[in-house]
Amino acid sequence: MSYRTHPVARIARPLLVAGAAASVALFSSLPAAGHGHEGRPRGEDRLVVTVRDAGGGADGTYEVHCRPSGGSHPDPGGACAAVERNTRWGEDAFAPVPRGAVCTMQYGGPATACVTGTWAGRPVDATFDRRDGCAIARWDRFVPLLPDAASAAPS
Repeated sequence: MSYRTHPVARIARPLLVAGAAASVALFSSLPAAGHGHEGRPRGEDRLVVTVRDAGGGADGTYEVHCRPSGGSHPDPGGACAAVERNTRWGEDAFAPVPRGAVCTMQYGGPATACVTGTWAGRPVDATFDRRDGCAIARWDRFVPLLPDAASAAPS
């Protein structure tokens, strides 16, 4: 009995074809993998960053607008790029360090920051500090949206 005439092949082949067609339909309707910014209206990404105790003249409140970059932030293009590189489709770019994370016991200084606004069509209300290794790493991922506080950290 050949493959084409086998009873299981006569049943399985239409199911495989139907499954493949359904997969193509499903995946063609999903946004492209990656950052997920394709097709978003320009000017939708607006953030307000308030920095305290960072030193070096970095304290203050700054606005950032992306696509195109602008606002009162000292480096709006760099700030937008920092958020962009931390953005993954379906994830909160500004998510806090997960509860129960094991972090090094180091102090990165008194700097704090609050970021509010809208990014990727979602509201943002995030706080940052440098109280331990995880918080320091989270902060540093967002430089230059947040100031490079590592240079102002105590020795």
